[in-house]
Amino acid sequence: MGIKKVQSSVSFVMMLFMVLMINNEVVNGAVSCGDAVSDLVPCGSYLMGSGTNSSPTKECCDGARKLNQFATTTADRQSLCACLKQTGPSFGVQADKAKQLPVLCKLKLNIPISPNVDCSKVQ
Repeated sequence: MGIKKVQSSVSFVMMLFMVLMINNEVVNGAVSCGDAVSDLVPCGSYLMGSGTNSSPTKECCDGARKLNQFATTTADRQSLCACLKQTGPSFGVQADKAKQLPVLCKLKLNIPISPNVDCSKVQ
């Protein structure tokens, strides 16, 4: 494992820890923002464009699928949208990779993937 890959992994874990500690509000009783981010940890190298993953791993897709199952109401989806919109940039998530994740994991989402999405309008 190269030094850059180790540094990238350590940075990602540290950022995740900070988000989990700071941003642990509950997404309408279904899942906390920290739990939502935790479900996407296996997607880290894909979403940040680091490592050799040109597509998401099975573990990544499983985490995204689990998270999608929590977003059953409009309020859940709006809260989840706000959580991911806020935390994504702090992890260095690449918008184009995030947009492809549902397609590559064969997920039907009711949340648009865009850094400019107005989460209050998510149905």
